[in-house]
Amino acid sequence: MTVQFSKRCQRTRPSAIRALFKKCVDPEIISLGGGSPAKEGFPLEEIRDITKHIIDEKTVDMLIYGLTPGYKPLREAYLKWIVEPKGVKATLDNVICFTGSGQGIDLTCEILLDEGDVVFVESPTFLGTLNVLNKRGVKLVPIPTDEHGLIVEELEKKAKELHPKMLYTIPAFQNPAGVTIPTDRRKRIAELAAEYDFIVLEDDPYGDVRFRGEKVPPIKLFDKADKVIMMNSFSKTLAPGIRVGACVAPVEIAQKLEVIKQGCDTHSSTLPQAIVAEFLNRGLMEGHLKKIAPIYAERHDALVAGIRKYFPEGCKFVEAEGGMFIWLKLPNHMDAKALAEKCIEQYKVAFVHGEPFCVNPEDGFDYIRLNFSGTPADKITIACERIGKAIKEEMAK
Repeated sequence: MTVQFSKRCQRTRPSAIRALFKKCVDPEIISLGGGSPAKEGFPLEEIRDITKHIIDEKTVDMLIYGLTPGYKPLREAYLKWIVEPKGVKATLDNVICFTGSGQGIDLTCEILLDEGDVVFVESPTFLGTLNVLNKRGVKLVPIPTDEHGLIVEELEKKAKELHPKMLYTIPAFQNPAGVTIPTDRRKRIAELAAEYDFIVLEDDPYGDVRFRGEKVPPIKLFDKADKVIMMNSFSKTLAPGIRVGACVAPVEIAQKLEVIKQGCDTHSSTLPQAIVAEFLNRGLMEGHLKKIAPIYAERHDALVAGIRKYFPEGCKFVEAEGGMFIWLKLPNHMDAKALAEKCIEQYKVAFVHGEPFCVNPEDGFDYIRLNFSGTPADKITIACERIGKAIKEEMAK
């Protein structure tokens, strides 16, 4: 049987991260490859209690059809506990909930982008969003980054030249680079969006997972021209299996998101939305974030110490103040993909090589992404020793 798949489907590539999960079924493999939160930080007792309460008190409400924009108590709680504390002014008309922020990104691209549109992304950027964008046949333009994230001078230069339809950015503890855009750059991004008439999709799943340093306001706070969509997720703060995300968008965009979501899944599952709403309304989020911060700090520090102890000179990276990742440049223009394959096969340790995170794969040729959030500190140290040995072996060839 021969199936003629759509052009859009043919442009979709398998996720390098999901493929890695399949290889990590061996219990002896230490994985630094995923983007999973620390299981030890899941608020299990609170979620059990909340779920029982909801099932006991609101069973019918959980089982009937819900509203497409989202469960109203969640939309209200999201505004009260997530949006307003960041200084962003919004109403329910601005809020749409999703089955994870990944769906929100996909549907935002669906309503805004046509084939051939120019879209700016950071270099590197999240491989999942690259797949979403490539699927739509847009022209992707990478904007360089440094240790402070997206370089606004390069953004302005490219905006003048190419007139983008949208900029996709992960401003806090960026995936994969782990870096954070400072306040002055965020303000300038919002100004450039107004000046050159493009939408900013501000993807912020990691911003509240901070274990050091001071909070930075979202780009949306500086959005005087209604050009910024702020996308949030509860996958990294609570648990990824809940699959709940939400955004604050200009009303016109929120209305179109509602329409396109109607044809996608009618509405996201009500019970997970209700769990998140109750968690927020019980005032549990702040304490939960304080509880998980030391776990992430310990694991980050174990990774940094392991790199410095076991990796050879010439490996370059930037420490993170939050989030889940460190982006490391290998020495001697080493083939990161070959190294990753060697490490998983010979040394029982997994990570993701850099090419899938870049518009131009060669830009990630000698980079690796190391996740520290999902693995205990002692195993991270062992993983670093193994990776360091593999790197040294490759250098000696």
